[in-house]
This record gives sequence, C-alpha cells and structure tokens, in this order.
Amino acid sequence: MDVPLKKPAPQDAESAEPARRPDRAEAEAAVRTLIAWAGDNPDREGLRDTPKRVTAVFEDFYSGYRDDPTGLLRRTFEDLGSYDDIVVVRDIPFYSHCEHHMVPFVGKAHVAYYPGESVVGLSKLARVVDAYARRLQTQERLTGQIVATIDATLKPRGIAVMIEAEHQCMTLRGAHKHGASTVTTQFTGVFRDDPAEQQRFISLVRSGRSD
Repeated sequence: MDVPLKKPAPQDAESAEPARRPDRAEAEAAVRTLIAWAGDNPDREGLRDTPKRVTAVFEDFYSGYRDDPTGLLRRTFEDLGSYDDIVVVRDIPFYSHCEHHMVPFVGKAHVAYYPGESVVGLSKLARVVDAYARRLQTQERLTGQIVATIDATLKPRGIAVMIEAEHQCMTLRGAHKHGASTVTTQFTGVFRDDPAEQQRFISLVRSGRSD
C-alpha cells in the first residue's frame, strides 16, 4: 500500500534562512526592469537616476532589518522609588509597508507596561516600534513583535499595545475606502487578566482627544 507523503511544515518567516542579499547594482537593475515593465523608458532623462534614488529610499524604508530591537531595551533603570503604576507612551508615529503589496500603512502605536523590577528609557520603546515597523509587515505581526520583545527583555507585570493605522492597500487600490483605519491590540499579565486595566489603558490613550 502506498503511504502518502507528508507535506513539509510551513517554515516560519522569522526562522527561515535569509535569501542572499543582492548588491546595489543588482537592486538598481531590478528597479530599471520594473520601470520598463510599467511602460516607461528607464533611460529617459527624468528616470535615469531613479534606480539609485529608489535603492537609497529602500535602505531607509527597511532599515529595521539592520536593527536589534532586543538590544534597544538592554539598558534599564532599577531606581523606581515608590512608583509601581502604569507607564504609557502614546501616539508614537510610525510608517511601515504591507508585505502583501509593498504599499505603506501609517499610524500610531500606544505602548504601556507595569514595571517589574526595572524601567527603560521612554525613547527606547518608540525605537522598538520603529525597528519592527521598518520592515515588510502585517499590523497583526507588528503588534505581537512589540509585545514579545518588551516581555522578554523587561519582564514587566503586564504589557498593553494598541496600533491604529491606515492601510494604503485599502485606500489606493482594491476597496478604495479612504479614511478607514485598522486597530489591533494585545495584552499580557495584569492587562490580559483584568478587563478594568484594559479599559484604563484605552482611556489613557483616548484622553484629551476630540474624536
């Protein structure tokens, strides 16, 4: 009797072997190919330097691949005094790119945690958001990566993250629903276990807003 072959398990993108990184000349050649495929002449004057500009912009757009988000949180401070309440950094602006269409999604992240034995510099939380946002992403994965990194490094009593973003794959193409926003949240520890703490976090994020 024939034994059916098992399908290989899907490989996790985070653990998969990275593909060989093309050099700059190869990247510029790829941009030239896309310009030609779009229907224009990459050799005309206005487009002649576009491949160089696009590869330079890509280095900025996807600089998160060169960052170590965990390393950003390694320096902590243990002198909390008598403080044992919530720490919230709200309205952290970010831009990212949808991994399905490579078009932008732009929004704000709100990050909160209940300190354990230490706290971290507030700017470092914003830099963790950027380190993950400046990659090819989904909003759901971005939310989870921020939470997982803070949890593994700071080991707080609880974490709350909310991300609000407008996806241009919905506004510029497809459904063309301008103004539609997507909200994702993830909670751990006291935020996950106590709905009142979730509501407190959301109230702190929304306070002072007119919308």
